[in-house]
Amino acid sequence: MTQCSIRLATPGDAEIINDIQNHYVLSSTATFHTEPLTLEERLAWLENRSSAHPVTVAQTDGGIAGWGALEVFRGRRAYRQTAEFSVYVHHAWHRRGIGRAIMADLVTRARSLQYHALVGGCCSESVAVIALLETLGFERVAHFREVGRKFDRWLDVVFLERLL
Repeated sequence: MTQCSIRLATPGDAEIINDIQNHYVLSSTATFHTEPLTLEERLAWLENRSSAHPVTVAQTDGGIAGWGALEVFRGRRAYRQTAEFSVYVHHAWHRRGIGRAIMADLVTRARSLQYHALVGGCCSESVAVIALLETLGFERVAHFREVGRKFDRWLDVVFLERLL
């Protein structure tokens, strides 16, 4: 396992955050974005965050190895104590504990922000991600068939939840 420290992201991290996610936009079903985000879009996304929805980065001796975020889960007031999470690990840093560290940190942050539930959706092909989340106490709560389309294929989405 690689040692990393998790810290809040700054605008200076926007480029590496964008590079990490855009790799998956172009090469995998880890995200259902189909077009790379521009640096301007990423900066706006990062700068328009509230303290209730932080973005974090995993820093190692080799630089930023991944990032995570807590997002609004639907916009209605009744959902305000639920957050959706995103986690992306740089493709060169897979299987070194970075995703686990980011996710564990997001759970801790969500608890301190008094969220009641964390939810996340991922492509059903992301077997390793689903397995990791299950080891962290997340449970599969939904399986939506053929709700996404990328690379000329229909894709399923699995939603997982953890009550805090």
